[in-house]
Amino acid sequence: MNPIEIKKGLDIPLTGKPVPEMEGGIISTDTVSVYPSEFEGVKEKLHINEGDSVKRGTPLFFNKRMHELQFLSPGGGKISEIKFGPRRSIHSITIELDAEEEVEPLRKFEPEQIREVDRNEIVQHLLSTGMWAYIRQRPFSHIADKDVTPKSIFINAMNTAPFQPDIHVLVKENEQAFQAGIDAMTSLTDGDVHLCISADAENPSTAVTEAGNAQVHAFRGPHPSGNSSVHIHHIDPMETHDKVWVVRASDLITIGQLFINGEYPAERTIALGGSGVNPEACKYYRMRHGGSLKPLLDGRMKDGEQRVLRGDCLSGIKISADEGLPFYGSSLTVIPEGRERFFLGWLGPGMDRYSPSRTFLSTWLRKDSKWDLNTNLNGSRRSMVLTGLYNEFLPLNIMVDYLVRAVLAHDTDEAISLGILETDPEDFALCSFVCPSKMEISHIIRQGLDEIEKEGI
Repeated sequence: MNPIEIKKGLDIPLTGKPVPEMEGGIISTDTVSVYPSEFEGVKEKLHINEGDSVKRGTPLFFNKRMHELQFLSPGGGKISEIKFGPRRSIHSITIELDAEEEVEPLRKFEPEQIREVDRNEIVQHLLSTGMWAYIRQRPFSHIADKDVTPKSIFINAMNTAPFQPDIHVLVKENEQAFQAGIDAMTSLTDGDVHLCISADAENPSTAVTEAGNAQVHAFRGPHPSGNSSVHIHHIDPMETHDKVWVVRASDLITIGQLFINGEYPAERTIALGGSGVNPEACKYYRMRHGGSLKPLLDGRMKDGEQRVLRGDCLSGIKISADEGLPFYGSSLTVIPEGRERFFLGWLGPGMDRYSPSRTFLSTWLRKDSKWDLNTNLNGSRRSMVLTGLYNEFLPLNIMVDYLVRAVLAHDTDEAISLGILETDPEDFALCSFVCPSKMEISHIIRQGLDEIEKEGI
């Protein structure tokens, strides 16, 4: 298998990378939480009230726009709090776990028979357990439409963003569940299932590199070579009205556990990293689905003000250290809050400042250094300047400057012609990082996609 070489991009030399080591045991917790606001496009309707008793696997709420899509309790116990947000939207549901929690039995599938199960049965099982929300549909990157048969399905097993979990670590002791997840995906499309892996993985697992019932593709290169948009672009490019589904390999393990165990999965493995974490604590942990983050983070974060992110430090979402593990949580990144200001700014020599360009002396004299970067923008937002810089960091056939300008001008036809439909906001996170104008390019692209979806293609 010849790997696909990606030249454009940037691997930011950050400290705090999780080592491929699993902490023994599961992080204990007294509560688990669910955050309906995570599920973009879902209009929730509750099944439960405060004080109700639930089992692990009891339905908590459903999507009023797609009634079959139910979301289940990640733990058995008592509904201790339902917190509401603006306009009575549900912010969170918290469950106090029982010492001996009860489990709601779900349908169990024999691993070797999953491929033979009718597509409608697979779809309905994923919908009724909430696992359908792990499957995203391109374009627009929303929860997949159950009435669509995708052109193909891409499984991302090589996210190259900083501190993302290594699938070869996650799959240990979960080989059967991983293959079961792949087998379930093959029933959902008449096209191919593509498994995208890194060509340079350390200690690769044969369960990944030799996975059955999927076309395995290897990629090599800097971030964002691990983004699904790059994989789709090089393997099975999208036309205007094509639909492609994407699922992360870490989520596929959870889906496989659901199928072969016949119950809602109790735990999940996450990677903890970042310069705000004590070096010896940067590794992998087993946590309860929705479990409180406090027992995990207490004693493992460095002193000072820290920001906790769900996901990576380029496109992750800020969360509170007192919250529960998000549904989409496969990694947590902790970085220091940067509130300091620098005299003369970029006019200084910058031996202790990182830059992907040649602005500072550190570019020449500290080429092999690792950096403790924080949240500081190192400058204020300013007007957009057409530099062509972004194209050096996005390995897609897209002129980013002109695409951003078209979105800002609400010229949706121009944005479509420039290729916005084959992208995802995360693809532009690196462009935001290097942007001299400090623009939130990912946010701009998200606005453009939303506007096109509202108007129609």
